[in-house]
Amino acid sequence: MHKQDKMTPMERLNAFMTGQPMDRILAIPVVCSMSGKACGMTHKTKRSTAENEAQAQIACYERFGNDLLIAEYGLHGVGMALGSKMSDPEDSVPAILEYALENLADVDKLDPSLLSLAKDEKFRLHLETVKILVEKMGSEIPTGVLISGPFTAASSVYKTEYLLRATRKDKENLHKLLRFCTDGLKKIYREFVGAGAMILFCDPIASGTIISRKQYLEFVLPYTKELMQEIHDAGGMVCYHICGDTTGIVEDMVESGCDMLSIDNKVDLKRTKERIGDKVPLLGNVDPVEILILGGPKEVELSVKKCIMDAYDSKCGYILASGCDLNGDVPLENLDAFMESARKYGKYPVGPQNWEA
Repeated sequence: MHKQDKMTPMERLNAFMTGQPMDRILAIPVVCSMSGKACGMTHKTKRSTAENEAQAQIACYERFGNDLLIAEYGLHGVGMALGSKMSDPEDSVPAILEYALENLADVDKLDPSLLSLAKDEKFRLHLETVKILVEKMGSEIPTGVLISGPFTAASSVYKTEYLLRATRKDKENLHKLLRFCTDGLKKIYREFVGAGAMILFCDPIASGTIISRKQYLEFVLPYTKELMQEIHDAGGMVCYHICGDTTGIVEDMVESGCDMLSIDNKVDLKRTKERIGDKVPLLGNVDPVEILILGGPKEVELSVKKCIMDAYDSKCGYILASGCDLNGDVPLENLDAFMESARKYGKYPVGPQNWEA
């Protein structure tokens, strides 16, 4: 437990879920991509073994006292398993160089067995990371796994530009691809839930910045509902996040059946609280780039304060979080400031007395 806290993250989460008092607000800067920086590892070193990935997460927790450890199956895991070729940079997130599926008409040729633990080495690595974290830290802090939703999984198999075109030009084969990815993700989710992880369900290609609400309702929500049900049937909990502007679909996202909803900094936190705060707990939404990467500790403090002021009274509860995953350019002192500000302005009982003093 962090020296400035009076409760462990697990105690704090249990209190949050049961409506009991806490020492402070739950705070989750999404320290996933950048976690190696906390212990001097490059991104390549961090992602090379399960032990390194787990060590990086534990190092973040020991320094910051954040409330969630995060393993990373990632947004490209499905595509990688099926044969998409990736770059291998030393200190940044790998990118897709070549897609497993070149012609959407060939979707029936995809081999679902490639998504299994037996055949997917990276799947085994990230599952082992979860097991290490749960074994070493599970009594003190929960573990989540960042993993793609159906539309983003499909975009890791078939180029995004062509995927979006297919929403108009080749709906039949696109639905086949989404069915394939959804069925594969169901089995993958079950493995992570069985190992003790919360699912951090991320579908950035489904953003309102990229597709319309009509496209979301046709190509994303039905498959997402299936996956949420699968996670719940397996005994898991799921936090749903879509990057970018999701203002037009937040009610639809709640309809998916998620347990918690995370919003990007592009979405108005206070307005979202008023729209769906009585339905699910809300997470967000400190700007990961302008504030946490390009700003300084004072800017971080002011942004954290504003988020807490805007959403602390959300009816189903509010969790302070960054608007998205943080990359390796984030200054560690800004994450120190994030957590220090959470303790200052989110001290229980949370209210105006915290920020008017």
